[in-house]
Amino acid sequence: MRTLFLFVQLLPFVLSFARDRRRWWVFGGPARRSAAFHQARAERLARAIPRAGPTFVKIGQVFAARPDVVPEPYLGALGELTDRVPWVPFGEIEGELVSAYGAPVDEVFDEFQREPLAAGSLGQVYRARYQGEDVVVKVLRPGVEALVEHDVRFVRRVLAFVKRRWQHPQLRGIQVALDEFERRIADEMDFRQEAAYARAIGERFAGNPRVIVPRVIDGMVRQRTLVLEFVEGVRVDQIDTLVAAGRVDPSAMVDAVVEAYIQMMLVDGLFHADPHPGNLLVRDDGALVLLDFGMVIEVDPESRRHLVHTALAAVGGDAERVVDGFFNLGIVEPGTDRETIRRLVSLILEMTARGADVGEMQRALADEVMHLLHDWPVVLTGEMTYFGRAVALIEGLGARHVPGFNPVRYVRPILLKHRSAVLRALGPGESHDLAFALGVLARDVTRVLVDASKGLFSMLLGSHRESG
Repeated sequence: MRTLFLFVQLLPFVLSFARDRRRWWVFGGPARRSAAFHQARAERLARAIPRAGPTFVKIGQVFAARPDVVPEPYLGALGELTDRVPWVPFGEIEGELVSAYGAPVDEVFDEFQREPLAAGSLGQVYRARYQGEDVVVKVLRPGVEALVEHDVRFVRRVLAFVKRRWQHPQLRGIQVALDEFERRIADEMDFRQEAAYARAIGERFAGNPRVIVPRVIDGMVRQRTLVLEFVEGVRVDQIDTLVAAGRVDPSAMVDAVVEAYIQMMLVDGLFHADPHPGNLLVRDDGALVLLDFGMVIEVDPESRRHLVHTALAAVGGDAERVVDGFFNLGIVEPGTDRETIRRLVSLILEMTARGADVGEMQRALADEVMHLLHDWPVVLTGEMTYFGRAVALIEGLGARHVPGFNPVRYVRPILLKHRSAVLRALGPGESHDLAFALGVLARDVTRVLVDASKGLFSMLLGSHRESG
């Protein structure tokens, strides 16, 4: 029955996308699509995904962070799924709480508000009081594990069907994203793992008053429920009132976000990998509050070294070493001709050096790819995907709150401040100028690759579209 429901919800979109290639699905030229058509279809898709259930909301959120796989306007529409998850009635949630704590809700908690503070794709969050303390209670949605297992099998069957009938490089990107989702989803549905990560990251920030990690309430951690201290705050994208009142310095807030992610990614190797505005709050005193540790990436020192060395090579204009870095980071399709990648990298470095904008880079790369390749060979994987998400968050906050924001100039002094810690974390022998190198990587390598991939995908799939 569930499979039939999913077919009814999603088949119209599958057929519509198929017509982008062949007007009559099995023959004929591509259907003509305008920019307005794509915008309208993206909005319909974003409305349909929540109806398909929490698995598809979560998968949609994963793809919202993959501009190397999903083009605009679909990328932007998927990005809004964070705020579109429907609530599960408390009557369905209450049984989970009783089962977890062995007693009625009002006997376990001093107070419990029945309307959720937030509804995520996998669980819901409630305000409560426990032993005289204000807390939040996270509860997994009933039956979500079985639902996710069924839906992942369904998506894999659909993807296998599509791959048998249509070969395209972006299918690898979709496969990579789905594999990553399946690897991470089990941890996200076990709040004991989230509690362990919250404690670990909290310990690492314990001496930093500018970054707050809510404390896990001892004795209240279960597989399907989790209780944390309540920390008041405003979403990082909604601080205008605090700024206008002079209570928060927006530049200091951006500093705190940058410092937090430098520490997690390059020093601690424990990376909060779901950096959307709903998971970062700002307190009245300007402190940054990190929420939701269901998705945490452990970044090993070797990956961090590859990341830094690739940046250093890019700063020095050394295309050969950049190519080495791309292969070491696993973001190049296995078997791709090295000389082909070197020519693409040389083009990127040359255009970066003379200050070309992203649009010009996309056009130049598209021409080069058409001469060299049938397939676009770069697909962000693993830690690089999540690093790119953090870069995007920082760029968005900086552009909004810091006049004349330039990521390279802005990040450099912050990285210099943490230089010693980064060098210690990477091990002996790492004595290079990391500050400028990492700033360039964040702005001019990682993001250029992401944006170029996005532009190429749009071009390769939609060269037949009408201009909007």
